[in-house]
Parts: sequence; structure tokens; C-alpha cells
Amino acid sequence: MHFPSTAAALALLLTLTNTVSAYGNATVLNHCPFPTYLWSVASTASPQHNLSSTTGSYMEPLHTDPKTGGIAIKITTVANGLVSNAPQLNFAYALNEREGSVYYDLSSVFGDPFAGSKVEIKPKEGCAKITWEKGTRPEGSGTQACFDTAADLVLTLC
Repeated sequence: MHFPSTAAALALLLTLTNTVSAYGNATVLNHCPFPTYLWSVASTASPQHNLSSTTGSYMEPLHTDPKTGGIAIKITTVANGLVSNAPQLNFAYALNEREGSVYYDLSSVFGDPFAGSKVEIKPKEGCAKITWEKGTRPEGSGTQACFDTAADLVLTLC
């Protein structure tokens, strides 16, 4: 006799679960003719991820860090580059759940590891791309916002 109310409660729970977890992914595709190395960094750093030349990839669900808020995916062309201060490309993002948005940016520190090669973040249709045609930050390039937390952010190297 309680089946209809139980089924309705389960349907509501499933809907709420899908709504709460509807976040996109941050993806890195390595199309460069050399391997790259990355770390996902917030209040702690992940282990090194090795992306093979031309076909390497990495993906993580968009998420927040309770201490820092945002996430920086740090990419080098040198193994152990995070600890040796090698030139890094930083693919940063921050979810704003209240606003229903994700902010994203590219920056480089200690040099430009992809100088001479195109790097680009392509989000879903309707959200702004960030393109560095020559692998260095062009004038006027800055943080972008996509008002859809389910949007995937795809960074293509080379």
C-alpha cells in the first residue's frame, strides 16, 4: 500500500542526486610530439600523471576544495617538474555553486613550457574559449566564466 509514496520518494531522491552531482569535467588532451606531466593541485597536490606524446589524456570531475576553493591543473614538459620549478602551464578553475557557474583561466609560471605551440581551453558551445596561438599568454587574455556547472572544460596541448 505504501508503494506509490515510496516510488515517489525514490524518484525525488534520484532527481535531487542528479541535480547535485551535475558537474562537468576538466580534461587535458596532449597532442604534442612529446610527453607532458601534470598534477591536480588544491590544498594538496595529486601524484604526477604522465601523458604520453600525441595521445595522452587526463580527466577529473569539476570539484571544489574546502580550503582553497579552486583547483589548478599544473602541466610541465619535464618529469617531476612541479618540484623542480620547471616552466608550468596552469589550467585553473573554480566552481561557484551559488551562481551556477565555473570560472577558468590559463597562466604560466617559471616560463612558457608550450611556447611555439597552440594551447586552448574549449568549453561547451556558448562559453568563451581561451586560445594561446603561440603557447604564450596573448594580451587581453584572462579569466572566463561559463554559467553552466555541467560544462566540460577541455584543454588541448599542441
